[in-house]
Amino acid sequence: MPPISSQSSTPPSVSLNYTISSSTPHSGKYGPENIMSDKPQDQSSRWSGAFQGNANQWIILRVESLAILKTITFGKFSKPHPCNMKELKVFVGTSEDHMTEVLHAGLKNDTTAETFSLRHVNDAGVRFPTQFVKIVPLLAHGQNFHISIWHVSMTGIVDSAHVEQVRLAYDEYRETAVLRYVLKHLRQRRLLTPYQSILSRANIHLEHPLVTQLHESLVLQGNWSKSEELLDSMRSTGLFDAHLHSCQPHSEWTRLLGTDADGDVPPARGGHAMCMDPINEKIYIFGGWNGEKSLDDFWVYSVKEDKWRVLSHSTTQEQNAPGARSCHKMVFDIRTGSIYVLGRLNDSDGLRAPGVVPATRAQQSATAGAPAGPPVQQPQATTPPSDPPTSEPTKMFSSEFYRYHTRGLLSGKWDFLSIDTAASGGPPLIFDHQMAMDSESQILYVFGGRVVDGDWDTSKYSGLYSYNVSTSKWKLLQPLTDASHGVQGIPSRFGHSMVLDSLSKTLYIFAGQRDDKYLSDMFAYNIETGIATEIFSNFSAAGGPDACFTQRAVIDPSLKELYVFCGLTRNTTNSPRNTLRAYLSNWIYRYNPRPGKWMQILHQPDRTPSEAPMPRFAHQVVYNPYTKAIFLHGGNAGGLPPGDSAKDRREADGEAVVVDSGEEPPAKERRLDDFWRMELKRPGPEEIIRQAKFEIRRQQFREMCEEAPPVKALSFLQTQVSSVVDHANIKETEIFRSLLTHLLAPPPTPSALESRPSSSSSGSTVGSLEHEDTRESSNRPTKRSRGATESSEGGVWTNELSATSDDPPAFLSGGAQRLRETTDQLEAIIRGEDAEPPLSGPRYSQRTEVFESILKFITESEKQPEDSLLDLVEKDRCRSDLLEHRML
Repeated sequence: MPPISSQSSTPPSVSLNYTISSSTPHSGKYGPENIMSDKPQDQSSRWSGAFQGNANQWIILRVESLAILKTITFGKFSKPHPCNMKELKVFVGTSEDHMTEVLHAGLKNDTTAETFSLRHVNDAGVRFPTQFVKIVPLLAHGQNFHISIWHVSMTGIVDSAHVEQVRLAYDEYRETAVLRYVLKHLRQRRLLTPYQSILSRANIHLEHPLVTQLHESLVLQGNWSKSEELLDSMRSTGLFDAHLHSCQPHSEWTRLLGTDADGDVPPARGGHAMCMDPINEKIYIFGGWNGEKSLDDFWVYSVKEDKWRVLSHSTTQEQNAPGARSCHKMVFDIRTGSIYVLGRLNDSDGLRAPGVVPATRAQQSATAGAPAGPPVQQPQATTPPSDPPTSEPTKMFSSEFYRYHTRGLLSGKWDFLSIDTAASGGPPLIFDHQMAMDSESQILYVFGGRVVDGDWDTSKYSGLYSYNVSTSKWKLLQPLTDASHGVQGIPSRFGHSMVLDSLSKTLYIFAGQRDDKYLSDMFAYNIETGIATEIFSNFSAAGGPDACFTQRAVIDPSLKELYVFCGLTRNTTNSPRNTLRAYLSNWIYRYNPRPGKWMQILHQPDRTPSEAPMPRFAHQVVYNPYTKAIFLHGGNAGGLPPGDSAKDRREADGEAVVVDSGEEPPAKERRLDDFWRMELKRPGPEEIIRQAKFEIRRQQFREMCEEAPPVKALSFLQTQVSSVVDHANIKETEIFRSLLTHLLAPPPTPSALESRPSSSSSGSTVGSLEHEDTRESSNRPTKRSRGATESSEGGVWTNELSATSDDPPAFLSGGAQRLRETTDQLEAIIRGEDAEPPLSGPRYSQRTEVFESILKFITESEKQPEDSLLDLVEKDRCRSDLLEHRML
């Protein structure tokens, strides 16, 4: 593959000239050529589709010269417009027939042009050039309006030498990819001579040499012992590592019972804040809600010593320190050893105002409005809301910002950084938000949360902010975004999760709640470009957890994994009832490559429920990326205060939750003080080797049943095969027992195993292939006469199909099986001229299946492609059918 110039020598991007290649019909005078001019004051200077709603509409642009497309910008009208495009996709390619999706985004309904970076590197890391750009509008901001595009401009690299170098490299990649599929297909069909010829002449990498040796020993030679020995060599070479990492893990929980010098631990709580110093392995806990009041105690736990220590029984009494609070957030800065604290919900913020004397806490929560959970309905007329304290209207809701030092001369001291972050361009007073710290760049990120301003009848949310530690400056990165802004802006929310991949400078934001809806979406925010991309509109439909609230998440950037610990979920989509599962539901999200893959963390086998954390919400989780250990503390285990209606409202750590309690008297909520450590356990290489040996010995037994005495085969089954079976695995046990059917089956006839053409045969065959030769004895298919007048071409024209027209054409019959039945010359050399017994076509296919079943354990780059040429043919047929359907 031709080398690609380094990043430092990459030519700059320039504005690209383009023409309109084609488009779907437009409405009236709003033709596609209008988008080439930027006239925001001219209402007619736009393209508008001929159809309303989500119809199949598009515009294809032709770039003046082949280019590396970098960005696309969408201009807008001088004021918001209901026809403005809300959601779109962009496809690119070197021809109109084969294009790749490079963008799925949305536009705000405003007057500011929006620019998007376009993907110009494929999943293999190879850059590709672009000649055609297809814009597919999906939605307009107004319902039942024609979608309009006002102006489009693009930038990219057009330097001819550079683009040509990229084109050659991309073409070489495509040629290599196709040849790898061809090589796999040839070997599957027993065409080893052309396989080897292409491999040597093209000088491409198909697989690791150990994989090639496995094919020869297993498929061609049937050398079972050598095949198993190669598995150990593969393990030592690291060929199993990628698969091991991708395996579904199970959790291994350990309850931590350490105390302080007085035998105490942090009291039970939920809605607290927790962060970790991963270098010194210390965990800090501050504040929370114990079911009666907000807390202001401050604790540290030493993982190495398994001991707690009280840093402060009451931070309220300390200088510059925060007061009692819950639903706040706390992050640790690895570089400086500082802890940052922001946000709160406390007893004087109105929701738990001490001046209110409620009949029940449920009524108090309903009066104030719920700061979390679905919007709480107003109480019944028979239970009027309590009046707020007289001092409430004049109360100031300021967002204080604090820093605590764990190192240096100021260790143990607090800094009062700001009395109100909103006054200096930061977020207002919020709770149930999320924070993340980029220690390398010394920037802190805050997103979402519900605003505390005394008005609990209206839900208000916060946007995305950054705080530069070096300059002490706040910056609004994304203003408040409502659902009408589409996928480009991240809808504000609270009770969500946000984690930072410090390597790729990406924030992942997902789940939580907005108004009365639990969310199951996920967004990635690129810090360097400021672009937000929707990864999932519904990750539950993509195999992830249910939509949830107050779930907790941590990230391991080196493994590119997110670990999610679920909180509250909903029973059904139409039910307001919030529930906890019967067990703590934990998930892994592997986010590279996108869209990523969800998998549930399995429960530890042979463990009772008491040996793992009970279901909960409003808990806290931290992660040590160096030791790969996860720590969980506290939370709310559910339950309800007494009530007199079918639906009792409850306040849970600042989160009002609606629970359908029925007629049964509800139990009191239970806050937790338990502390757990979790480690993920994945299968080791010995498990892969065991499974691979099971596959090999199954085939070995199958062949023994055909060739060896039954007693010998049965002994092999009971000893050698049984020794590599996981008898605790129900599926494997069933497969093992079913192997007896091979022993009881009648032996195959000689023709079934041996009747095949030799490598030198050129005419007839015997046995089951006779009909294939008979069918191919004629040079061409014969035409059928129906008594009609023959055309000048010598055939018969008719509007009826022959009764036998459903039969496949002769050229489609028997080819693959014939190839497998034929011994290749190279195969004879590898096996030896006198190898016995002869390798039949069916047996070659069986061994190939075993070989390919073992390949699933091998690293992707060291094995043949997983898909086949047959899959590509089927995909192409489906694509053609789809295009034809769209044209119709």
